[in-house]
Amino acid sequence: MYLWPSIVSLLLLVYLPFVALGDQLSPKECENLGFTRRALCSDCNTLAEYVKDGELVADCRRCCTDDTNDSLSKVSFSGAILEVCMRKLVFYPEVVAFIEEEKDQFSSVKVQYVYASPPKLVMLDEDGNQVETIRIDNWKREHIRQFLKEKVKATLKEI
Repeated sequence: MYLWPSIVSLLLLVYLPFVALGDQLSPKECENLGFTRRALCSDCNTLAEYVKDGELVADCRRCCTDDTNDSLSKVSFSGAILEVCMRKLVFYPEVVAFIEEEKDQFSSVKVQYVYASPPKLVMLDEDGNQVETIRIDNWKREHIRQFLKEKVKATLKEI
């Protein structure tokens, strides 16, 4: 009787690594499931070790970013929107400092004030479509600057 959960766990661990990466969900579908593209596929492997919910782990794999062969360093975006609630800015001095002192270094990054929104970066593709949303509540301004330098393609004006 106690063998059944072990067999199910073993089958999940054998099957789940073969979930096709081509079966990726859209960023909006992933966000609705509670995942972002910032989740690493290796994190899904760790999740599988602790959570015995095959459907949850499969969803994780369909929303993760491949972190093999340093593929994360190759991910880049055409622009970003720094979205924040103007009334909540007082609680995020690092975000305020970035907006006031460093935002102008990034012509492809816009600031948008949205009521009740926590500070987040909405990453955009070449067509201006939302690709990913990243919460930056606890980021220091130098982390915001460094992330944008590495991940947002520089425009001709910035080069």
